Amino acid sequence: MVGAPLLTTIGGKWPAHKILLLLMLWFTIFNTLSAFATSYEMLLAVRFLSGLPHGAFFGIGAVVAGKLAKPGKSAKAIATMFTGLTLANVLGVPLGTYLGHHYSWSISFLLVGVIGLLAMLSIKLWMPELDKSSPDGFKKDLKVLKKLELWMVILLTTVGTGGFFAWYSYIAPLITDVAGHDESVVSYAMILAGVGMVIGNIIGAKLAEKFSPIYAVIITLITMVVLLIANTYLAHDPVYILIMTFLIGLVAFCISTPIQMVVINSSKGSEMLGSSLNQSAFNMGNASGAYLSGLPIAMGFGFTSATLVGAALAGSGVLIAIGVIIIKKKRASPVLAQA
Repeated sequence: MVGAPLLTTIGGKWPAHKILLLLMLWFTIFNTLSAFATSYEMLLAVRFLSGLPHGAFFGIGAVVAGKLAKPGKSAKAIATMFTGLTLANVLGVPLGTYLGHHYSWSISFLLVGVIGLLAMLSIKLWMPELDKSSPDGFKKDLKVLKKLELWMVILLTTVGTGGFFAWYSYIAPLITDVAGHDESVVSYAMILAGVGMVIGNIIGAKLAEKFSPIYAVIITLITMVVLLIANTYLAHDPVYILIMTFLIGLVAFCISTPIQMVVINSSKGSEMLGSSLNQSAFNMGNASGAYLSGLPIAMGFGFTSATLVGAALAGSGVLIAIGVIIIKKKRASPVLAQA
């Protein structure tokens, strides 16, 4: 959340391919150092530092992917980049967990360091040379922060995606305590959710191409509300809980590409800063969704109450998205704006 706008603005004077290379170098160094932490405090500090480049990398990467794409194919290009994130949930998380559980926790971090080196090599060899990330300078970029539309989109990302994280944060107790599965099933359920995310990422790009990105976001959030409410009543069934885990994971990642395109369109002239801020919003949604859905659980309402909180957040996201549309229409119509 902190690193996305900070590192994007600092790196604005660099060509995009170079700043992506430097961000991946930072990521690689501090993830590798995590393997050698000798105390909890040291590990906590290094994990914070290793997380700093995440938002900036995905924010800048989304804009670069869109620029490199053929006309009309920017949604597909952005979705292709986000495919790496979805595949990580299917392959990387289970592999890292397995290695950490059966061998040593430090091996997982060392493996991430190796992957970081491969990513750096890929950027160096295959990414074309690009112009400066922010050719007009830092002060010009900051002007985009005066746009109400941009802040509405950031709020939309925070609240809307918070609905998914409200459910995802408590997926383990839903599967074990509510549905009655053994703890070993949680790992397979996470893979199911990850497969759903991969498919949903592809579907999201197609929705953004067929409809406008903001309408694709609304369709996705409404579907998420329906699924989360249904999950509240189906979570007690050991079969249905696994089906819903797949479906909610699928729908949740339908939103990734459309909402990234919405924020890029809302921050014209400072797309990379706006795109990076949206990654910060995802992380705020992660934290706030988990916290808010934990409140009714702490009050004794059970783990399914977290799902209802998620539905409320996703539903609020729909209302915010409608507000974004209204602002866009007023901006496009001076007569309406005066009225």
